Amino acid sequence: MTSVLAPYLLPDGFGRPALAALLREGSVVTEAGRLAVHRGTSRRTRRRTPYAARAVVRAPEPVLLVPGFLAGDWTLRQMAAGLRDRGFRTYRSHIHANVGCTLDAAALVETHLERIAERRGSRVQIVGHSLGGMIARGIAVRRPDLVSGIVTMGSPMLAPAAHHRLLTGGVSVLNRLSAVGLPGFMSQECVSGPCAEVSFHEVRQPLPSDVAMTNIYSRRDGIVDWKACIDPEGEAVEVRASHIGLAVDPRVIRLVGDALVRQSTRLAAPTAVAGVTA
Repeated sequence: MTSVLAPYLLPDGFGRPALAALLREGSVVTEAGRLAVHRGTSRRTRRRTPYAARAVVRAPEPVLLVPGFLAGDWTLRQMAAGLRDRGFRTYRSHIHANVGCTLDAAALVETHLERIAERRGSRVQIVGHSLGGMIARGIAVRRPDLVSGIVTMGSPMLAPAAHHRLLTGGVSVLNRLSAVGLPGFMSQECVSGPCAEVSFHEVRQPLPSDVAMTNIYSRRDGIVDWKACIDPEGEAVEVRASHIGLAVDPRVIRLVGDALVRQSTRLAAPTAVAGVTA
């Protein structure tokens, strides 16, 4: 089957996960179970803790969460809850299903960033899962006045088409729905036309020096090529999780929180250099 995606979206050196790789996504059941155990333990601990001792120190910067392709804000609900437990103010992207034009989704997120930044009087950190991380990086390039740092999870920024062929099939379905006139779906232009080219080149632009970035990736990722998730301008953090599980595994949620704290601290230091891997 001929791919609907532009060839430049899959540069040399990157590939599509094999069919067998998809089987690794079955570990999301274990990861979700781990989350349930973690939340149960947290609730019991909270009940045993005196009310006066429950307060957490508020993080200085708000956090906006952006879901991946075919997903919506609900997929990052547990991530948001875990970050709030650590003192972060979290905000939704208001993306109900990430199935439309990427540039339109980015514009929506940018609008919400403006409102959050104005309300809180500070720049915002963004946590993006898969496509959400690519959207976050593009916005950070354009609007460093709004974005102080980003954390990507399984986001194939170096090769957006380095994903499983079943995902490409989903893109084809969306293209056909758009072609028959249904609004809100990703068109062919979004994956092989000018729209796709703008998105691809924007996400490859250098990050401003005062915007930090952490790239969380997993070699067990059964959806995207993990090598495409490591941006040379970011700090790479490897985890052991499925692609879907990146959004729910409590171990990943903890590392995302650690990255947000680290980035906030680094950017506040006079000698900090953002987004450079040691």
